Amino acid sequence: MLTFEVKDMTCGHCVGAITQALQAADPAARVEIDLASHRVQVQPAAADATALAQAIADAGYTPVPVAAVDAPPAKAGGCGGGCRCG
Repeated sequence: MLTFEVKDMTCGHCVGAITQALQAADPAARVEIDLASHRVQVQPAAADATALAQAIADAGYTPVPVAAVDAPPAKAGGCGGGCRCG
């Protein structure tokens, strides 16, 4: 999943324009947009990150790639709260 921060995305119209631009660049991509956090997440099917960022830019917005943050490793067994359940 690719994530972009788009600070100049401010309303529902912006969300629609960005969604449309991304789907034009990669029709099978899954697009999730959180307007409150200005985050655009894309699971591409064919296009790469550069093409998707360019699609957002061509729609008139400023995409900033957000580095993927790895989830912390899962603890083996139990609740991890110091008890003996694991």
